[in-house]
Amino acid sequence: MTDGSEITSVDAVPDNGSYLFTVRSPRGEAEEAILVRCEDGVEGWLNFCQHETDQRLDRGRGAAIRDGEIICPKHGSMFDSCSGHCDNGKAAGSTLVAVDVAVEDETVYLTDRGYTYAHDGGIDDDDDDMPGSSSHLTF
Repeated sequence: MTDGSEITSVDAVPDNGSYLFTVRSPRGEAEEAILVRCEDGVEGWLNFCQHETDQRLDRGRGAAIRDGEIICPKHGSMFDSCSGHCDNGKAAGSTLVAVDVAVEDETVYLTDRGYTYAHDGGIDDDDDDMPGSSSHLTF
């Protein structure tokens, strides 16, 4: 049996998109992470572009993925879904921050000892005490 926290089923990870969830760092800080499919199964990455760390790859509707690459919605840099490496755009030469996951019996587990599983969805998706915001426009 895999030693880790259950995140979701493999079927819940879209073929062309991402599965968003929240983890906590050893200091207790919430961070967003994503699961994406690749030819070897499922990979986990922290949900930010290496060019601008406040730029989320998945803004709550799934990351844009084309031909096995995660696309930064701001500058268009493309990160390989399996390795996390970027070889183009403003993030060229960088690699996404990995979050260790494992698949067992069609279930994805968080196995990264640096993080604990908090909940499905983004950081704010589990905070019922905070008012909603309309300041995040998308086009």
